[in-house]
Amino acid sequence: MAFGNQFKRFLFRFSLVPPHKWRPAATVLVAAIFGLGIYLLKLSNAASYLSDDPQACVNCHIMTPQYITWNHSSHREVAHCNDCHVPHNNVFNKYFFKAKDGLYHASIFTMRAEPEVIKALGPSIRVIQNNCIRCHEDQVTDAKMIGFVESHQEKRTNRTCWECHREVPHGRVKSLSATGHQIEPIRAHAPADLEIIPKWLKESMEQKNEQK
Repeated sequence: MAFGNQFKRFLFRFSLVPPHKWRPAATVLVAAIFGLGIYLLKLSNAASYLSDDPQACVNCHIMTPQYITWNHSSHREVAHCNDCHVPHNNVFNKYFFKAKDGLYHASIFTMRAEPEVIKALGPSIRVIQNNCIRCHEDQVTDAKMIGFVESHQEKRTNRTCWECHREVPHGRVKSLSATGHQIEPIRAHAPADLEIIPKWLKESMEQKNEQK
């Protein structure tokens, strides 16, 4: 009870409580803003961004090319989006970077200002490069590499890894127009009863099996 009284005094002290005649309208407005915020969090599936599930990255349609190309790469078996695209030096930096990057991506997507080919910006480039070295430290520091890769010392210290390994892990095709959508359904957008094989094809296959 004492805390409630202190909170009321705080509100009145800094004029955070509207005049009596405006209180019903202010209450409705605050409730509407609060309800809209909850609805937006639900609509955007915001809780999924706290996980390491790669399909969380395609809650925004514009990331579909990146998801598709990763999903058909060898990295799919050993590394997810967060393994490469967020810092791993401490958990606080990880989620701060995710929040900062996520707000930027959400703003660009909301304004429909996304480029045809999405490219990593400076902070992301540094994070990705550090994670490449973190996972492939044995290969990067292997003295034998110097013997069969020309100027490997200079290449691995003076440029990013993907300047040479250009198709790892997202392949050559990455534009919004060129990649399209894969057959594999994306949970965030696919109905629960979606089937990959069309009904007419399934019926045709069943008829042929019966004839045999």
